Amino acid sequence: MRRQTSPSRTVVRAVNRLTSRWAGTASAGRGTVLSAAGVWPLLALLADGADGAARAELADAVGMSADETAGAARELLAALDSMRGVDAALGLWTRRTLTLRDAWREGVPAGALGVLTGDPAADAAALDAWAAERTGGQIERMPEHPDEGTEFVLASALALRTDWFQPFGESVMTPGAGPWRDRDVASLHRSTSLLDRVGVAHSPAGAVTGLKVLGTTGIDVHLLLGEDSMGPGEVLGAGVDVLARRLPVAPGPQLPYGHVGPGLEVRRERSVVPRPPELYVRTVPFTLSAQHDLTERHALFGLTSALDGSRGHFPGVAAEELAVRRAAQSATATFGALGFRAAAVTPVMGVAAGVPEERYVTTEVGVTFDRPFGFLAVHRTSRLVLAAGWVTDPEPFREDEDAHVPE
Repeated sequence: MRRQTSPSRTVVRAVNRLTSRWAGTASAGRGTVLSAAGVWPLLALLADGADGAARAELADAVGMSADETAGAARELLAALDSMRGVDAALGLWTRRTLTLRDAWREGVPAGALGVLTGDPAADAAALDAWAAERTGGQIERMPEHPDEGTEFVLASALALRTDWFQPFGESVMTPGAGPWRDRDVASLHRSTSLLDRVGVAHSPAGAVTGLKVLGTTGIDVHLLLGEDSMGPGEVLGAGVDVLARRLPVAPGPQLPYGHVGPGLEVRRERSVVPRPPELYVRTVPFTLSAQHDLTERHALFGLTSALDGSRGHFPGVAAEELAVRRAAQSATATFGALGFRAAAVTPVMGVAAGVPEERYVTTEVGVTFDRPFGFLAVHRTSRLVLAAGWVTDPEPFREDEDAHVPE
């Protein structure tokens, strides 16, 4: 059994800050899933080997001094790989002719080092096999592949899985209002006497109802429903602020009667026998996948200067002049009756610099998630966000099919 460790509060704050900033760029009309925990260690390692404007921009995106980033990246990767239900890996592939700096190479686990052959088809097959193996088949290929000019590929893989302590029942739901109005959608339901699983936070953008679904591996999923006017950045940002204790939460046992938050109602019910308070939950199962071109949001990820191929930016990485050409992420998440699973693969690809390159730009509490909502997959002990997403398209209800859950 792996000995579990937690990343420091400094690292957790930095990664969650990137989660919040990235979520702020998501579209309210389209479902997505993302993992800043998969991107952050790559940016941190690149910051350690960068100079000039690229070093400053990467450090700003990482949220700490570039002198601290390499150690922080190794700390995060080690902590992720020690967590129950989480598998994390780092991979570095280089051309044989690339002269890596000893100090930088020693910061990369020996088992993570590989070689690029220069044959795009062979290299793509090797990287795809690595992605599939490291994510347990959840992601079968890299979102980007090397070409003849690729000098290095620095990649991370993250896979997580948890089962619910209390499974959901399965049925159908037909929302009476909102974007899913009059649609028969698959639904999940359950009840519990633990009212503190739900709460309401009031952010500057509006109220957000949060529901914690606890997993058996120490990974929980927080479902977050905001007001109609709130977008994914505001809802997920509020969820991150709650994790950081920057935003107070009114827990279920302290809520007054009435409509007290988005999708949340507290009511008084009569009973012929004594009954404990009960929380009734209804939500929808979902499966999300997304492809992210990180270079399209180069400022967010500190890659603006690093993408300039007219000069080198990473003298601490190799003797040769290098620049970043492409950076991307493939991510997936499934929330079902029995549990949750998610994965992300993130490669950053570098090329030789110096020649201009093309840029790639009795009391009952009821909570119902019956319109677009967000989620955070959170390591319970450290409060590190491992994955985040926005759900816009619920699965239709099919009477003749078995409900599908994470396997």
